[in-house]
Amino acid sequence: MSGHSKWATIKHKKAAKDKTRGKVFAKLLRQVEVAAREGGGDLEGNPTLRTMYQKARDNSIPLDTIERAVKRGTGELDGVTYEQVTYEGYAPGGVAVMVECLTDNRNRTGSEIRNLFVRNGGSTAEPGSVAWQFERKGHVVVPRSVDEDELMLAALDAGAEDIADEGDQWRVTTAPGDLHAVRNALEAAAIPVEASETTLVPSTTVPLGDAESAKKVLRLIDGLDDHDDVSGVHANFDIPDAVIEAVEASS
Repeated sequence: MSGHSKWATIKHKKAAKDKTRGKVFAKLLRQVEVAAREGGGDLEGNPTLRTMYQKARDNSIPLDTIERAVKRGTGELDGVTYEQVTYEGYAPGGVAVMVECLTDNRNRTGSEIRNLFVRNGGSTAEPGSVAWQFERKGHVVVPRSVDEDELMLAALDAGAEDIADEGDQWRVTTAPGDLHAVRNALEAAAIPVEASETTLVPSTTVPLGDAESAKKVLRLIDGLDDHDDVSGVHANFDIPDAVIEAVEASS
C-alpha cells in the first residue's frame, strides 16, 4: 500500500467534515469553469469537463452551482479568467512535488508558492526537472466491501490497468482517457463508486520512515494544498502506515 495514497485518503475523509469545505467547493468549481472554457460545455465532447463535473457532484456540490460554473467557462455568464500553471519543486528529504494551480495572477501565485516551499524547508525547481517522475492516470475509489472478483471482472473488462487494496478501499487505476468508461462500467455493474479523478502518479517513491521526516514533508504538502489557487498537489513520498498513524495522532 502506498503511504502517499493512504494520506490522500485521510485528507479526503477530513475534507468532508472540515470547516474549509467552502474552499474545497470553490477550487472544484474553478476547475469546472476552466475545463469548460478550454474544451466547451458539452460533457460528452469534453472529457476533462466530464471528469471535473463528476468530481464536483461526488463532493455534493449542488447541480445548479456546477452548471453556473460551466456557463461562466463558456462565456454565457460573466466570470474571472483563470489560467493553468504548474510549479515543480522538492520537499525536505528530496521528495519531488508537482503543484497544479488555476490563477488570475501568475506573478502573485508564483511568488506565494515559492515562499511556501522555502518556509517549509523545500525549494522550487526548473520546469521539467520533476515532471518526468510522474505520469497522469485515472483513479476510481471503491468501498473495500465490494467483492474483489466482482470488481476485477467489471473493471478489467472496461479497460482498467490495475486494482489495489488500500485497507478500507479499492483503488482502480486507468489510463486518463478510460476513466469515464471504467466508472460507468462499475456503476452499471451496481458497484458503488466513492470518487473518481485524474491525478499524477509517481514512477518511484521516496520512503519516509520516521514521524519527524514525515511531518516536515506533510507540513509543506498541507500548506500548498491549502492555497486558494492550488488545484492539485502531487508528491512521491511513501510513508508506512504506522508512521502515518503516529503523525495523524499527534496532529
